[in-house]
Amino acid sequence: MNPKIKVIMENEKEFLIELYPEFAPQTVENFVSLVNGGFYDGLTFHRVVAGFMAQGGDPLGNGMGGASKTIKGEFRSNGFAQNTLSHTRGVISMARSQMPDSASSQFFICYTDHCVALDGDYAAFGKVIEGMDVVDSFCDGEMRYNSMGERAVPVVPVRIKTMTEVK
Repeated sequence: MNPKIKVIMENEKEFLIELYPEFAPQTVENFVSLVNGGFYDGLTFHRVVAGFMAQGGDPLGNGMGGASKTIKGEFRSNGFAQNTLSHTRGVISMARSQMPDSASSQFFICYTDHCVALDGDYAAFGKVIEGMDVVDSFCDGEMRYNSMGERAVPVVPVRIKTMTEVK
């Protein structure tokens, strides 16, 4: 049975993510370890791009932070052929810098099937299986521009209350 993660937002709405270790075992192991350690509790989705994805998991809240440990990028262009999970609506994947082995804690959830352009270059490792409407609602608030010129920073923070592994 695949691990599942329940995400309860600050507004008490929740969604459920199923993780797929068969595609990205080290990524799933790292993510579950961070969840079980309470790492994500209180963090925000700091980058929300309607029609693309919502990104969270940064303790600095600005896209520049992460956990103390980085992991190998489990995706095709980094020599990891077994990850064939496509970046379609609801899929969760690891964010990273330009360096392929730089992922640590930041992740993103795809809003559309148009994210398939990321296939092979980012480590997809799970999918929202319940409550995708909650993730969609992250786009509802007013946004300001980020340093990349995207209208993607929620004026009212979209905050995770807790993330827990459910058995």
